[in-house]
Amino acid sequence: MAEEPKPISPLKNLLAGGFGGVCLVFVGHPLDTVKVRLQTQPASLPGQSPMYSGTFDCFRKTLLREGITGLYRGMAAPIIGVTPMFAVCFFGFGLGKKLQQKSPEDVLSYSEIFAAGMLSGVFTTGIMTPGERIKCLLQIQASSGETKYNGPLDCAKKLYQESGIRGIYKGTVLTLMRDVPASGMYFMTYEWLKNILTPEGKSVSDLSVPRILVAGGTAGIFNWAVAIPPDVLKSRFQTAPPGKYPNGFRDVLTELIQKEGITSLYKGFNAVMIRAFPANAACFLGFEVAMKFLNWLTPNL
Repeated sequence: MAEEPKPISPLKNLLAGGFGGVCLVFVGHPLDTVKVRLQTQPASLPGQSPMYSGTFDCFRKTLLREGITGLYRGMAAPIIGVTPMFAVCFFGFGLGKKLQQKSPEDVLSYSEIFAAGMLSGVFTTGIMTPGERIKCLLQIQASSGETKYNGPLDCAKKLYQESGIRGIYKGTVLTLMRDVPASGMYFMTYEWLKNILTPEGKSVSDLSVPRILVAGGTAGIFNWAVAIPPDVLKSRFQTAPPGKYPNGFRDVLTELIQKEGITSLYKGFNAVMIRAFPANAACFLGFEVAMKFLNWLTPNL
């Protein structure tokens, strides 16, 4: 593995990660809307066609019925949450790496990078869960034809009024089940690919923009390959009426497999994978650009 060019700075990771997260949302939200609508569409009755036949059908119908703004439905919640969430994510990763180093010169193994990535998943759950809950409810609201919530703040307020803080944090366990292993895979894959793509005799810190995009986009695909089954369960659970699944994710899993088969755990797979590469390529490019700027601005931070 290539040597770390600079000592790890969790604070710089915090700031650069926030900027990377904003880049990810702007690029990836349209297909995230498609993913959630595919994951939460009701099962079609015998002889009837499903609401959406697939990723492109959902994209087309959303665009025709609601315009470009329909694809960005619910984006305010992740934008508000994503800057601190990705900031905390990259901070957790930086801290996880730093905690495993005996000295700043130590080069971490890929298993240690995976462990640092898993720590970042734990860090982000507190911010991610309410943002995801609100985002999913707003994304499916437009396709249902009902307008219960007038925006993210109204949604949060009504959820709190109905169920208290538990209503806002519904789906916390499933968010952990999704993000802890997926984040480990995310960061490990990115660091592995950066090292592979670095020309012999060159530093990882000098990697070109196209190679950063390839490493970041591919890391996003590996991340979602791990994350999508718990993400399907989370989307169903977070958008279900109160009391529908008294035993939590076990009831969601049982219902999905009994009614729709094991393949239902991969609903929205195409939308996720189409989104994963450009969104995460943008995220890591934003992170690397911001990190270079911070290293120039505050080299001793």
